[in-house]
Amino acid sequence: MRHDIRMRGFRERTEVDDVVRLLEERVRPLAEEAVALVEAAARVLARDIVSDVDVPGFDRAAMDGYALRGSETFGAGPYNPLELVVVGEVFPGRPFAGIVRPGQAVRIMTGAPLPEGTDAVLQAEAAEEVPGPPPLVRVTDAVPPGRHVGRIGEDVRAGTIVLRAGRRLRPQDLGVLSSVGVASVPVVRQPCVGILITGNELLPAGSRPEGYRIVDSNSVMLAALVRRDGGNPCLSALVPDVYEDIRSALRGALENGANAVLISGGSSVGQEDHAPRVLAELGELSVHGIALRPASPAGVGFVEGRPVFLMPGNPVSCLCAYDLFAGRAVRRLGGRSSDLPYRSAVLPLGRKITSAVGRVDYVRVVVQDGKVEPLATSGASVLTSTTRADGFVLVPRDSEGHPPGDSVRVYFYDL
Repeated sequence: MRHDIRMRGFRERTEVDDVVRLLEERVRPLAEEAVALVEAAARVLARDIVSDVDVPGFDRAAMDGYALRGSETFGAGPYNPLELVVVGEVFPGRPFAGIVRPGQAVRIMTGAPLPEGTDAVLQAEAAEEVPGPPPLVRVTDAVPPGRHVGRIGEDVRAGTIVLRAGRRLRPQDLGVLSSVGVASVPVVRQPCVGILITGNELLPAGSRPEGYRIVDSNSVMLAALVRRDGGNPCLSALVPDVYEDIRSALRGALENGANAVLISGGSSVGQEDHAPRVLAELGELSVHGIALRPASPAGVGFVEGRPVFLMPGNPVSCLCAYDLFAGRAVRRLGGRSSDLPYRSAVLPLGRKITSAVGRVDYVRVVVQDGKVEPLATSGASVLTSTTRADGFVLVPRDSEGHPPGDSVRVYFYDL
């Protein structure tokens, strides 16, 4: 049967770079949607935001003190104090009614609109008010025009782009959007990601292992990774290693609106590995078998234009396949950069890393005293190796590894 290579093995494996290139070519960001400003944190902006207002829209005090004409304070000093008549006060949101004439000043609070006839603010701590009538403010230091004044458009000018498309919105970005009057934000829709976990030997996450059955760990790991990358995970019940059940589960995930589907387990060449054939018959199996360790049995395909990822059941292989392939698609669908989301650093090796030419190696490492060392445990089923590791190193396909002292780039699991 076409695409059925069970018990026959892979004739060839696709290069990692070719898989990445395929995803870059075939996966596009989803359409935009509008969300309320208070719900837009961490979402990806779909369009440039252009302000149609100045912020602030009026000249305002940047300090508590006295609004006055700066030119009238020239020559003031400790031995030559000048006095101005205080004719009122002004607070934020409550402008001064009238015009400040020469020889006059107005008490003003931070953020209040600058009264007409004034152009500077004398700080309260640099002033001395003399009781009246009339009350006077004594000036002993010159205040040039414009001092301690926030000008119209100082923060944002009308007609300027305040935030550009593709930006992942931070708390301060929401503040800027609010300041220019944006209430509804155009963002890239978050991808809905179906997660199917296959395996007759599996017990639901949260169970206790019993007999010859093991507890599913991939569902909770993948769901957390999808959330980290801006997607909404949709978990199904565990799927048996039965062709009809896997086909029905994949069809159901797509019918329920999944923009991408991750299938964990059943991706290799064993007798009960049905997922590749299911994907090929429902859509397109673009890649099956990758020149990568671990995760070589991974695959990628498309059904109705939506990416479907075949991911090994071994948890480290599953994590590797998500990091290098599925995660890229989830991020790209949601408008984020498809690059690895981990912080990284180039550090020297303390102990050699061994690899083989012709494949990319995903090597779990620890960093001790500023040097990188590979973990001794490298099995694809030993998930605790990723909790003991600080991160991973990718050894390129044309390398046999790295000797001690070589500089390597470490991607740290802790974000």
